[in-house]
Amino acid sequence: MKGRVHELGLKRKIRVNKAGCLDACAQGPSMVVYPDDVWYAPKTKEDIEEIITEHIQNNRPVSRLTQPFKPKPDKI
Repeated sequence: MKGRVHELGLKRKIRVNKAGCLDACAQGPSMVVYPDDVWYAPKTKEDIEEIITEHIQNNRPVSRLTQPFKPKPDKI
């Protein structure tokens, strides 16, 4: 994902960080877009590409890929 962000010239606009399980281990792989606080559960490279294109570039969250998990405020 980091490489794709650089390819698209978004390096100065967004930051991609590796994280642990984010208290969402049971949900599978997770991705969070801040400051929007939208949690995603991408399963494929195509899902990640769609999140980058739709949410990051065009400010349109991808509802079919969101996950309902929200950590408790004291866990963030």
